[in-house]
Amino acid sequence: MLIGHDGTDEGALDRRLAAREAHIALGDKLVAEGHMLFGTALLSEDDKMIGSMLVLDYPSRAELDDWLSIEPYMVQGVWEKIAITPVRVGPSFVGLHK
Repeated sequence: MLIGHDGTDEGALDRRLAAREAHIALGDKLVAEGHMLFGTALLSEDDKMIGSMLVLDYPSRAELDDWLSIEPYMVQGVWEKIAITPVRVGPSFVGLHK
C-alpha cells in the first residue's frame, strides 16, 4: 500500500491537477495489468485533494520502484512524502480483480 502526501506549498494543488490526467492514464494501465487494485485521493477537511492511497500488487520492490520512477505524481513533484507498507488483500476482495 502506498500513501503519498502532496506538498503543502501554494502550488501543490496546481501541480496535482497538471499531472492528474497522466496519473489516471497510467493508473488505468496498471489496473488492466493487475498491478493496481484500488486507488483513492486523500482529502482535506474542505474537500481538496492532498494525497493518494493506492493498493498495489507487484512481485518485488524493484518492480514497484520501476513504476515509481515513471509515476507522474512522483516525476512532477506532486507527492512530497510517500510511505510504502506491505499489505495482504483480504480473501473477500482477492477475486474482484481477476
